[in-house]
Formats: sequence, C-alpha cells, structure tokens
Amino acid sequence: MSAMKIKKGDTVKVIAGKDKGKDGKVVAVNAKDNTVLVEGVNMITKHTKPSVANQQGGIVTKEAPINASNVMLVVDGKATRVGFQMDGDKKVRVAKATGKVID
Repeated sequence: MSAMKIKKGDTVKVIAGKDKGKDGKVVAVNAKDNTVLVEGVNMITKHTKPSVANQQGGIVTKEAPINASNVMLVVDGKATRVGFQMDGDKKVRVAKATGKVID
C-alpha cells in the first residue's frame, strides 16, 4: 500500500461532490478505506435513540467520510498535488505547485 498524501490536521479543498469548493481541516484519516473526515464537509443527519451518554436522543448532524481522491491539499492558500521526495534518509511530502516541502 502506498503512503497517504493527506494527513490529520492538513487543510484541504474539496474538488468533487456535493461540497465542491469547500475548505476544511482533516479530522481523521482511514488509509485502509482511502477516506478522510473533513470538518464541516459531507454533513449527514443521524437519528439517535436515547442512551446513557445521550439522554435526549433525536437528530444529530455530523461529518461523514469522503474519498481521499476528492480532496486536494491546500498549501499557502493554493490547492496543490502532493509528491514525495527523499530529504537525506527521510521521506517528505512536497507541494507540486511550488516545490515546497510540506513537513
């Protein structure tokens, strides 16, 4: 399996789907399913039963996972593709648009 180009905490822009054009911060990454959870994007309504944790129950809105291919990393306010480069003996992510090392 190849390395994920998006990591938790990254700012991404949605490039496909119903939320196209929205920006958000990555909350969680699932490399196995190739999905990411982005703050405020792909919101769904979930009907929950009352429980010990949630006494009231009712309708809750929350984020649903979105495929990683539908988001692009934002570096310096510009959406860019991500590449990898060897920096000495360390593998680092590089922004294709600027050539700048991301982390």
